[in-house]
Formats: sequence, structure tokens, C-alpha cells
Amino acid sequence: MSMVLSAVAVALYAMSALLGQNRALVLNRRIFSLAWVAHALAWAGALLGWGDSSGPHFGFASALSVTCWLVLAFYALEQRWIPQVSSRWALGGLGGAAVLLAMAFPGKALHVNASGWLPLHWAFGLASYGLFAVAVVHAAMMTRAEQQMRMAADVNIGMPLLSLERLTFRFVGAGFVLLSATLIVGWWFGDQLYGPGHGWQWNHKTIFSLLSWLCFAVLLFGRSRLGWRGRTAVRVLYIGTGLLLLAYVGSRFVLEVVLGRGA
Repeated sequence: MSMVLSAVAVALYAMSALLGQNRALVLNRRIFSLAWVAHALAWAGALLGWGDSSGPHFGFASALSVTCWLVLAFYALEQRWIPQVSSRWALGGLGGAAVLLAMAFPGKALHVNASGWLPLHWAFGLASYGLFAVAVVHAAMMTRAEQQMRMAADVNIGMPLLSLERLTFRFVGAGFVLLSATLIVGWWFGDQLYGPGHGWQWNHKTIFSLLSWLCFAVLLFGRSRLGWRGRTAVRVLYIGTGLLLLAYVGSRFVLEVVLGRGA
């Protein structure tokens, strides 16, 4: 079932990308919305094990797929306010690539003793991934606008630069709250979530997650107390997001693809 939904999502994303941004706008929006819904059902089906005798699956590609879906959700909502980032050929290509990657690397089956609450725990963690990813894209827009201003070029990002900066760090703050909750739940209820002996472990995922949490904490403190703005704040945001990406996606990629195992 998940594979069928994934194929439908890829086809619809491809149609949206081929139509482009300025051709058949209403039809394009509807196709993109249908692709987004099919994408959601595909990763939800894989996570919940719909129609799969081996049960729920998850891995690095699934995490990237959900993160991409969240980014598309935020930008679908922002299309009316920031038309410059609503290019559906790019969004359709991004969504289709994420779904194809998840189809190629579906991940490993969850541990048989894993709790039924585990998907909710993952939802918080993936939501933090998505929020930080959106913050990174906003930060890239902000950096590009600042560079254009220095070159005396015409800048039109759909909103004032200071408003874009505030929005960027609101996403960072929300992501930090969800990341904190994810780490606390994983530490406190690790055995209950993953099964006996599969809870909190001091491995690469844990270390990179804590380093990213510390990086974001420093960023938010520096912004509120030290007045960090511009390049300094953006660089710290990039570093923290990179560490968070290595925490789960990077470590799972090495285990699943490079080493060929899921533990």
C-alpha cells in the first residue's frame, strides 16, 4: 500500500513540476495538493505498517521524506505571501526526489517490542527536523537578500527583511522546543518506547543530537542576550542543523547503506 501511494505521489509531483509555476495555475495547485496528500499517506503507511506483513518500517530516507513533506507544507502555506519561493517545479522536484529515495531505501522493520507510542515520539523529532529545515531555507533567503542589497540590486522577497529574520528564528525556537521534548522523552522513556535494552544509548545519534541541541541553545541565547544577527546567527544555525542531520539521517545512512544493517 505504501509503495502504491508513493508511486502516485511521485507521478503527481512530476506533473506539478512539468506544468511549471505560471501555466494552468489553478490546476497546478490542485495537483500539488493531491501529491502532498499522497506523500503524507505514503510515509504514514510505512511508519504504521499498512498492508505490510513485516510491520512498520523506518530509516534515514523515511526521515528525509517526512522532513521534506513538512517543508512543502510550510511553503504551501507561504505561497500567498512569498511568491518568489513558490516555484512548483522546484517543490515538485524536491517532493518527488524525497519519495523516490524512501521507495529505494524503505528502512528496517521496527523492533517487535517497540511501544505503540513510538510513532508519536518520532513525530515530535521529525517535526523538529522540519522546523529547522524551514528555518535554514528562510536563512538562505535572508542571506541572499542581504547580498543583493550590498550589490545595490533590486530585492523583492515578498516581506521586509527584518520580518523574514524574525520568522526564521521563530521556526528555530519552535524546533528547539520539540527537539528538547524529543530528547527528554527518549532519555526518560527509552526502554518503554523501544523495548528492553533498546532505550537511551551513548552512540553517534545521541552525541550528535545533544551537540545540535547545545548549538541551538547557544544560538537562541546569543540572539536574545548578545544580539546576534546576520551571518553569525545564520552560521550557527547551519552548524546546528548539520549536526542534527548527522544525528539520525547520517548515522542511519551509514548503518543501512554503507554497512548494510539496521541496528
